[in-house]
Amino acid sequence: MSIKRICVYCGSTPGIKPEYLQAAKVLGQLLVKNNIELVYGGADVGLMGEVADSVLSGGGTAIGIIPKSFANKVSHQGLTKLHVVDSMHERKQMIFDLSDAFIALPGGMGTLEEMFEILTWSQLGLHKKPCGILNVCGYYDHLFTFLDYAVAQQFIKQEHRDMILVEQSPGKLLDKISRYQAPIVEKWVGLKRKTG
Repeated sequence: MSIKRICVYCGSTPGIKPEYLQAAKVLGQLLVKNNIELVYGGADVGLMGEVADSVLSGGGTAIGIIPKSFANKVSHQGLTKLHVVDSMHERKQMIFDLSDAFIALPGGMGTLEEMFEILTWSQLGLHKKPCGILNVCGYYDHLFTFLDYAVAQQFIKQEHRDMILVEQSPGKLLDKISRYQAPIVEKWVGLKRKTG
């Protein structure tokens, strides 16, 4: 699969562990090394700012998309391109349209919401773009435990659970993304239609 641009979802704060910032920095460096452009939420703070700064300092391309409601507070002024849009919905759609793949670094509700929306669209067959999670210091371990429980309770198919590419190393995750093939599987778990 040819990957030209990757969206990175991540926290607008740095988190408590220095490894989170380090992972964002290394991921940015690897994007540049692999001639992959960064697409992200356009902020200059937290892990968002770190990954963008890493790409830019390496001579790469960083494209930000930010809603005008808070563009004047946290938008990164040094990006290759900054799109200021009217709403969060427009922001998420543009990020999707511009990106060939998606990676989540540690983050909060926004990171989870955006990543799960993309995964849901994939589950529904609306796209076949790879989605990865960089599980820095086991940050997402409890989330994966929950997802495995949801599989056991038959709310998620194992094939859809397996769509989430997981690694602790940015390099290994990028390798998995480059080799990804979307599963061909019906979304509906145990669907039985009523008749009559």
